[in-house]
Amino acid sequence: MLTAYTCLTEFSVNTGEYKMKHIIKFIGVCCILFAVSSQAELEIYKDYDLGREVISMTTVRIDPNMGDIYLAGLKDSWVKAVQLQKKLGYIKDWKIYGSELPQSGEFNMVLMVVFESSADLEPNQEKYNTFMKDWGKDNQDNSRELTKTYPNVRTLTGEYRLREIMFK
Repeated sequence: MLTAYTCLTEFSVNTGEYKMKHIIKFIGVCCILFAVSSQAELEIYKDYDLGREVISMTTVRIDPNMGDIYLAGLKDSWVKAVQLQKKLGYIKDWKIYGSELPQSGEFNMVLMVVFESSADLEPNQEKYNTFMKDWGKDNQDNSRELTKTYPNVRTLTGEYRLREIMFK
């Protein structure tokens, strides 16, 4: 029959062997982790490149049953503005994505603008003046009125600037 006393004496007799087994196991695990982590480190331009294009992405949470109302507002404001920017050559492209599962996750719509490079994001008074002249006062006033109602139908959940990662 094992008692607490016999367990303690057997443990104390074998303590040196017990400690050595665990030290060897620990060193083995550390070596494996070091080998795996050193293989997992990648170096930019050697193992992968970054694309020149920059994508500005806004995530939006549209309230239930408000999708069409929000889209109608976007069509008369944001869409018109990005179409003009594309026509002027200030942006490469734009897109709107809607979730097929609108009640799942933090957002259910994504607004994207694709820029040729980060240089296109720099402030430029000449581009601004040209855009505002072509945009006109009517569009400016209309956009201000429409965007006042946006907080009633949606919440912006994130703003991201993305670049493609291309593995070699």
